[in-house]
Amino acid sequence: MKKIDLNADIAEGFPFDEALLKLLSSANIACGLHAGGAKEMQSAVRFAKENQVRIGAHPGFPDRDNFGRIQMDLPAQELVAHLRYQLGALKAICDGEDVTMSYVKPHGALYNQAAKDEKLARLIAQTVHQFDPNLKLMGLAGSLMLRIAEEEGLQIISEAFADRHYMPDGSLVPRSQPNAMVESDEEAIQQVLQMVTEGQVNAIDGSLVPVKAESICLHGDNQHSLQFAARIVEELEKNHITITITA
Repeated sequence: MKKIDLNADIAEGFPFDEALLKLLSSANIACGLHAGGAKEMQSAVRFAKENQVRIGAHPGFPDRDNFGRIQMDLPAQELVAHLRYQLGALKAICDGEDVTMSYVKPHGALYNQAAKDEKLARLIAQTVHQFDPNLKLMGLAGSLMLRIAEEEGLQIISEAFADRHYMPDGSLVPRSQPNAMVESDEEAIQQVLQMVTEGQVNAIDGSLVPVKAESICLHGDNQHSLQFAARIVEELEKNHITITITA
């Protein structure tokens, strides 16, 4: 029987966290700089604990105005400070709730820049490793960031996306382009099944791109997304695919 991890971004200020966490096996908990705050983080950790969901830190650029989705070129030591601040905040809450922080998944522009920028990817990997070498790094399947993370001694989690279109090189279509998002639920479901069962995805030019999907990202920032997540779970179960931690 095939298995797949389902993750979503949590504690970003949307009212669907508790319901979404009933469907997931991993939760990327925002750490207060791009969205959310201490209250949202603590609630998310408690909900994750109640539902036996793996907890990951979701640090982003310090840019609440743009939800962490705009590229920033921060001095290296400033970025290190922001990363340590976010990881430390979530770890403190996890320690208080007697749960483990298991991995790190950068958010938004930080994630996408690090997927292609070796210097940034190495800075993130080294900072995470220095903070806790047992933390895994979640990132785009096949990306430079994951290769660098392994070079720096971290275990990795290869991630794929249910609701994003792919470029022929395996990167995500930028959100600035009109075809970045998969708008049809049916198309997104088929894309997930294709990635999990066949290990590949259709790029926007029609070519097939190999994808190592150990975790599938679902977005849960509105009511429709929550309904979509429930449909994804239902379709995976129909196809005898178990939702569980795989890496």
